[in-house]
Amino acid sequence: SALLWGWLLLGCSWGPGPPGVDAAALSRATYVLDDAGGLGRQFDGIGAVSGGGATSRLLVNYQEPYRSQILDYLFKPNFGASLHILKVEIGGDGQSTDGTEPSHMHYENDENYFRGYEWWLMKEAKKRNPKIKLIGLPWTFPAWIGKGENWPYDYPDVTAYYIISWVLGAKQYHDLDIDYIGIWNERAFNTKYIKLLRYTLDKHGLQQVRIIASDRLWEPISFVLLLDSELHGVVDAIGAHYPGTKTVPNALLTKKKLWSSEDYSTFNDEVGAGCWARILNQNYVNGNMTSTIAWNLVASYYEELPFGRCGLMTAQEPWSGHYRVEAPIWITAHTTQFTQPGWSYLQVDGHLERGGSFVALTDGLGNLTIIIETMTHNHSQCIRPPLPHFSVAPQRATFYLKGSFYMVETLQVWHSRLDFESGNSSLFHRLHPVKVWKGSFSLDLNVDEVYTLTTLKTGRKCGCPEPPPPQPFPSNYKDDFNIRNPPFSEAPNFADQTGVFEYYVNTSDPGDHVFTLRQVVVQRPITWASDADQTISIIGNFQWVNMTVTCDIYIEKQRDGGVFVAGRVDNGGIYVRRTKGVFFWVFADGTYRVTGDLAGEEVLMKGLSGVRDNAWHTLTLNIQGTSASGLLNGYPLWENVTISKPSNGWAAIGTRSFEFAQFDNFHVE
Repeated sequence: SALLWGWLLLGCSWGPGPPGVDAAALSRATYVLDDAGGLGRQFDGIGAVSGGGATSRLLVNYQEPYRSQILDYLFKPNFGASLHILKVEIGGDGQSTDGTEPSHMHYENDENYFRGYEWWLMKEAKKRNPKIKLIGLPWTFPAWIGKGENWPYDYPDVTAYYIISWVLGAKQYHDLDIDYIGIWNERAFNTKYIKLLRYTLDKHGLQQVRIIASDRLWEPISFVLLLDSELHGVVDAIGAHYPGTKTVPNALLTKKKLWSSEDYSTFNDEVGAGCWARILNQNYVNGNMTSTIAWNLVASYYEELPFGRCGLMTAQEPWSGHYRVEAPIWITAHTTQFTQPGWSYLQVDGHLERGGSFVALTDGLGNLTIIIETMTHNHSQCIRPPLPHFSVAPQRATFYLKGSFYMVETLQVWHSRLDFESGNSSLFHRLHPVKVWKGSFSLDLNVDEVYTLTTLKTGRKCGCPEPPPPQPFPSNYKDDFNIRNPPFSEAPNFADQTGVFEYYVNTSDPGDHVFTLRQVVVQRPITWASDADQTISIIGNFQWVNMTVTCDIYIEKQRDGGVFVAGRVDNGGIYVRRTKGVFFWVFADGTYRVTGDLAGEEVLMKGLSGVRDNAWHTLTLNIQGTSASGLLNGYPLWENVTISKPSNGWAAIGTRSFEFAQFDNFHVE
């Protein structure tokens, strides 16, 4: 039926118009696609960001075959999103939206190229698509880079050395060639540093690594590039964030590649898909941008953290194996499965007469791909910037193919229709090919549709088996961290919100605590967001109300060290400083506290505990209804503390400051 309907819709100009619209009443407009006068800008690809931060955190814990299925939907050519570009965070130990990502150099004399999950993710992407482009960008930096200042540019040679180490480590330990490096996400750039970065890359034989700047706004970077010819020579692309499909005159004057190097960031329902469809076309039509990169790749973080489900797809339940291939995946496919970086846009205006847009691209070898979108205003609003009003109406579009395309006889057709009434969208369906008659064809367009018309026959909509049904986080969860060669540096499901918690082999303890989880960030990093003054890692189900959290703890910092276990933790990500909950603290000076907040300002109970540093103790926090109690080493230490709010939240562990501390035998019920 899809093929038959496609034939009616596409086959001839006398086919029916959109439902309820008299064909005679349709607006008719003609558009010419011609390469005889030369081509437009070179297309650089469609991509997505993992990081900024910890957005892929839960993905790594999925069991097979589900983990590979998710990766296939993202990266495998002619399968799903078939992404051309993967951009990752260069972890810097600081909070970068939904968590912290570990640095390859926590300290000046420390190098480890196996921390975190971005190395693994880049390798999985390359395994599926060897041609995928890789970009690295820092959000935060370890403290030693700034030598005490919250600023990475006072010692530009140190910062450049640190970034080049990451590029070299990617090659040496993972055989990954990084294609582009960014400066500092959405923060100030420094011209001296950018020039030094180029010089240092070249000195290490990394001439092929390009520089993109400044991952913020079009200005002031465009203006500075026009003033500074040396800088102009080292920056390869201007990357702007959330440009609203518009560019600025200075950016065009630089003659540089213009990219929307971070965009989308919108809840991944049908409106999110409409946003994505609109900007994928209009970033070029309105703004000459030849690459658009979505934040974020896959929503693999606890949904109640900031910007929940703002990924191209959703994979936030490794414990159940459940994931969701959301509509933006198939909107992406309309472009990515029928183009490649290195193709060129045709020189066309790209605006449809009754609203909507189209782009046309060619490989220069006779292939042609046309992508049309007719997203309406209310069905395509992105999270930012605000979208000025516009209108879209049903219309008939006639395309004339000229130049080298005149001989094209048929075009393959792929179609999506976003349905906002019944929620019954039709996504990325193959329709009957359209016949091109004497160099032209007509198409009746309804609103909220995407069409791809292409000479390529390679498109495919994969149908993996349905993933398992969703399940809440296990209500009884234990981790003893006893793993000799862990595949990742972090324990499953713990989501670090300030600090970094890593598997640790405690060689000084021959007893029960050889394998532990250790907080390893001992100085406040150069921050991007407002990291807390305490470290914290959350875990579990945000809806939990009554719970018992037990953990063995080991304070390493003498005199003023301290650790906590917590329940009903209500916040994280960029809002981590305002986190509330029930926090049970013990300190190296032998005291304890119960507080209603991470900052420790709302004290509910305090007293003596006898806890000391460099010894193991067991903390148990029990929260039932409006009452909480605490045990130390199995004996009651405090009880009947009244809890008013929050009413629910995650479990958590953490430390009083940026200090070493260890945790073992974690259990929440």
